[in-house]
Formats: sequence, structure tokens, C-alpha cells
Amino acid sequence: MPEPTGAPSAGVKVAVSAARDGKRRVSVCAGTACVFAGSMKVRDAFIAEVEAVGLRDEVEVVIIGCHGLCSQGPLAVVSDGDTYYPRLKVKDVKRIVEEHLAGGAVVEKLLYVDPASGARVACAHDIPFYSQQTRIALRDVGVIDPEHIDEYLERGGYEAARKALTTMQPDEIVEEVLASGLRGRGGAGFPTGTKWKFARSSPGDVKYIICNGDEGDPGAFMDASIMDGDPHAVIEGMVIASYAIGAHEGFIYVRAEYPLAVRRLRLAIAAALEHGFLGVDVFGSGWDFTLKIKEGAGAFVCGEETALIASIMGQRGMPRKRPPFPAVSGLWGKPTNINNVETFASVPWIIAHGAAAYAAIGSDTCKGTKAFSLAGKVVNGGLAEVPMGSTLRYVIFDVGGGVKDGREFKAVQLGGPSGGCVPASLLDTPVDYESLAATGAIMGSGGMVVADDTTCMVDLARYFLQFTQNESCGKCVPCRLGTKRMLEILERITKGQGREGDIATLELLASTIKKTSLCGLGQTAPNPVLTTIRYFRDEYEAHITEHRCPAASCDALIAYTIDAEACTGCTLCAKKCPVDAVRGDKKQPHAIDQELCIRCDSCRAACKFNAVNVVSGPDDIAAAVAAQRTA
Repeated sequence: MPEPTGAPSAGVKVAVSAARDGKRRVSVCAGTACVFAGSMKVRDAFIAEVEAVGLRDEVEVVIIGCHGLCSQGPLAVVSDGDTYYPRLKVKDVKRIVEEHLAGGAVVEKLLYVDPASGARVACAHDIPFYSQQTRIALRDVGVIDPEHIDEYLERGGYEAARKALTTMQPDEIVEEVLASGLRGRGGAGFPTGTKWKFARSSPGDVKYIICNGDEGDPGAFMDASIMDGDPHAVIEGMVIASYAIGAHEGFIYVRAEYPLAVRRLRLAIAAALEHGFLGVDVFGSGWDFTLKIKEGAGAFVCGEETALIASIMGQRGMPRKRPPFPAVSGLWGKPTNINNVETFASVPWIIAHGAAAYAAIGSDTCKGTKAFSLAGKVVNGGLAEVPMGSTLRYVIFDVGGGVKDGREFKAVQLGGPSGGCVPASLLDTPVDYESLAATGAIMGSGGMVVADDTTCMVDLARYFLQFTQNESCGKCVPCRLGTKRMLEILERITKGQGREGDIATLELLASTIKKTSLCGLGQTAPNPVLTTIRYFRDEYEAHITEHRCPAASCDALIAYTIDAEACTGCTLCAKKCPVDAVRGDKKQPHAIDQELCIRCDSCRAACKFNAVNVVSGPDDIAAAVAAQRTA
């Protein structure tokens, strides 16, 4: 895939090879996933072991933001050859320090194992997940220590803002962003330069600028990773935008559930103030700009810009009718510009390298790159960035490594709970706003949840609709009650209580809700249902007419049984069963008591002989249970 023209870090730099002060460097991932997995203990162990072997003056141990391959955390990169050590435990650290840092020999046993070839890979740049990306918004995420501004400055940080404020006029900046083709990365894809132009041309001495960091989609963590991995990129983009539209005050709206992002943004704002990149007379240009953080309470609807504005003003986060649009009347009735985290993070690169360089990447209608979070049944779960126009197949299989456990790819849910499910037959769809919209899905903020052949698409639609129904602010009837009625139907269907006409009713309700809801949450909430009906209607029909779940996933429609011929009587399944539903003597075939079974899957997961089967449908269940009794 193409790389950013003229990028200071062309391709993917996943560690700072040129360590500061001539020291070698151990970079420990401190993104949210790795921290949760114990990376801070790994960091502390490195510091202690480096001290113990007398290398404190030669080796520095630092934290970095999300390194991207979250499924391999906790991980660390040693600057000697950018050696990549994944899934580290505290006990592994002593060996790396003694053999690699002190002895000069890479610890082969602890290297990354390529899932496709089984070969061990030493250098992070040789891992396909990284080498097949093109990073602009994520250019320094997983590269620098996000808690120290010096590292951002060493990478050219704030030079784009200096250039914009001291050598360019506001209209020039707006035109540059327009020419780049950058479109809002929050989901709607509205041209960023046009949005800035509206705000700049709106009359008024007081204007505001807001960064929307209220990323609430299940399975999405792009914005969080940028905020806690490269907070200065967001701040610098906002400084440039503030000057371009004429706003002296800005807010970063970030949900309180992102404590790392909140803490590192606060550190970054304080450091930027200290260096004169925020505050009064920024860069000696005469431009004043202050920036504050507003912590949101976690309401999904506050991702909608008018609800977000209401929340900042201390009101309940509920959307309002538009027009007037925020560019005319937003925060406290003043002209307001809102962009999301990834959009602002891309702006400094555009100003530094020019609109033409950015526009040279991507597709005809969608320029630049897009960050995605890969979640669900994908091998390489994590954070990735690719050129716009890359196919879904490229993102999921080339970058993402395909489906876990060798299972069959079934669908990908794009755009969060308001997005849609795209089936295997459309894997070659380009990732751009128009192409995805044609499938019935949306780009959204960039979440991709991969489903395999064990996923029930009816239940998946139910899950996402339940989320949006719970998160509805309740202001308008179509969203408040329409999604509730749809959810009730889906719950009946997954319980085997579907009725003739349910599919038509779902489609009618969905169409009405999309046309009449007040805001984007309601207008897009039916998408998962509509796309699963469109591409997986046969699964709905099987649930309704046959009382069968083709994926053998819906609890009310399945039964767990044991194949007597395959069962060795090892008792592992019985030991794992939390309700003692598995019966049988040691070394004799076991059986499952259907009245006690809670379908928790513990028995199947414990069995090493594939003796536990999951069956669905009345006839198949009856036959399997009868066979079990006979045995």
C-alpha cells in the first residue's frame, strides 16, 4: 500500500530507534489494553533489572502509547534492532535484561511468532500487522512517551502550529485543509475545510472550538489511543484550527471512562502552556488560545454534537433540532466548530507537508488515511491505520491476520452500534464513506468487529440494538419507543418465539425510525437490523419458522450433548460445570442433564476430545439427547 509522501516517519516506526542521550531504550507499551494486562509491572521490573545489572547509565526504560497490536500485550520494544517482545510476564524481564541488554543476544524464545508461518520475528517492522499500515493520525502513537513533551518536540511537534500562526493567514489555512480533502473522521465524513469555513465566516467576536473525544462505540478505541498515546497531536491540531476560525477558547470533551487519556491530556496541556504553545501570545504571533478538558459521564448520545454542546454547558446531554447548526449557534449560542480526535490529529501533518501530499493518499473521493480498531474474532486485535480506499479484505486479512482459530469469516460490523454488518461476499468493498454506505453500513468512527461462523447474526443485531435503545436520550418518540419495539421482536426471535410477519414489522419500524428520529443516533440505530435482514434473512427465517439457530448460539434454541463414542470419561467437563449438570463415572461416557444445563459453554471449552456438541432445532436436539441416553 502507498505510504504518506514526505512523512517524517514514512511507513510505520514502532519505536524510537535513536534513543535520547545516546542510551539504548526499552519502550514498554502503556496503552489502555497493555496497562490492563499488567504492563506497568513489566515496566517496573525492567527498571529494577537494568539497575541490578549496572546498566542504568546505558539503558533507559520508558513508556509509550498504544503500540497497536493489543492482542500481544503487554509488549516492549528494545531499540537494538527494534526487537519486539510480546505477551511479556514479569518473570521474562530478567532474561531479556541479562541476555539481550547485557549480553547482546536476542532472546529467541520470547520473540513474536507469526501466526501464518509459525516463524519467530525479531524486528517489529517485519511483522505484517505493522508493515502493511500507513500512519498519519497514529504517526507518533506507540513511538513517543506521551507524558513528556520533549519527545513530541524531537519529532517535529508544534512546528506545524508555528508555521500556521506565524507565516499563514487564517484563510490560507482553511484553504489548505480544503485542498487536502480531509473529511471528518467522526463518522459523517463532512469536509473539514468546509466546516472550518462556515465557522470562520459566521459573525461574532466570540467563537469556540471543541474536540469530540466521546468515543462510545463498543469495540472502538481509536480516539482513546490517540489521546493517551499522542495528546500533543490533538492539541496542536486544535491550536491551528482555533487560529483558522477565530476561536480563542477550546474544549476537549472526553469521557471519564478514559482515565489515561484524561490524565495525559492534562499533562500535555500543562506542558504546552509552559512552553508557550497555549495561552497568551502563542509563538509570539499575538494569538491567544486557552484549552480546557470537559469530562463526560459516558452517555453515547453525547457523541452527537448538539448533545455534546449541551453537556459542556451543564445541561442534560440531549440533541436539538438543526438548523441552526453549531457553526452559527453552538456553545452558549456562539459560532462553534466541532471535530473529532483523529481529524485534529491529522491537521498538523497536513500543514507541515502540504495538502497535495495528503491528497495523494487514499481514493478519489476520500483522501488520506483512516484509523480502525480491530476487535472480535480477528487474529490481530488492535489499532491500525490504512489509506482510504483499502478494501475490507485488506484490513481484516492482510493487516488483521484473518479470523481466529481458523474459523470461517462471516461478517464485519462497521461503524459501531449505529453501523451495519457487511458479509463475506462484500469483502472487496473499498473502505470509504460512499462505498460503505452503499452496503447499508457506515464508516462511523472506525470500529470493526469481526464475526465468524459461530456468530448468530440475529443475536448480534439484538445486541447492538439493545445498546442504542439503552443509550437513547428519550427525547423523540421514534427512537425512544421505536427501538424498544424492535428490540422486543428481536428478543422473541432469539428465544424461538418469533412470529410470521416479524421480519416485515422490523423493516417497517426501521424505515420509520430512520426517517423521523431527531438525531443521528436514532436515524442510524436500525442499521444493524436492516443489514442483517438484508444479508442474513435465512437466519431470521430459521429462527422464526424452524426454531433453530444456524450458528448454534442462541441459548433458548440450543442444547449441549456429549458424543459417547468420543468421550473418554476424563471428567474434565464435569469438573468445570458450575451446576453439576454433567454426569458419569470416570473412564465411562458422560451425559448432560438438560434440565440443569445453563449453556455456559464450560464443558465444551474444557473437553480436549471434541466430544461435547452444540445442537440446535427441536428435531436435532431430541435426536442428540436420545442418543446420549441410549449410550
